[in-house]
Amino acid sequence: MKAKHQRLWLVLGALGALGGAGALAFSTLGDKATYFYAPADLAKGPAPTAAIRLGGMVKEGSIERDGATIRFVVTDMAETVPVTYTGILPDLFREGQGVIAEGKLDPATGTFRADTILAKHDESYMPPEVAGAMKKTGRVSAGN
Repeated sequence: MKAKHQRLWLVLGALGALGGAGALAFSTLGDKATYFYAPADLAKGPAPTAAIRLGGMVKEGSIERDGATIRFVVTDMAETVPVTYTGILPDLFREGQGVIAEGKLDPATGTFRADTILAKHDESYMPPEVAGAMKKTGRVSAGN
């Protein structure tokens, strides 16, 4: 076999291995991806069955504690979604602040069952996904 043909097979083999590694990485990432939804997005269509991120503001006066279980309402000022979480909340979690909850929506009750709660880290911060979703509803000015 000529050197030219050997190089061609080497390049084709390297491209095939690179393509296979990329396909494997992409398929693994697709299984772990969590999509972001605002309450208004969930109200529009069928409830997703996969794990998602629900983002918005914790509605004033909505936090209820029952032992380690916390119930509260997430709003984007257009729609609301009740959330149930069992565990320890972040120190900065409170009413009127931005929050992202990771978990699954129970289609039977419409309650979001959160596995993880992420809260803002300072007074002026709002998660980008939450800010974008609230701007889409027209409830927050572009400067916020």
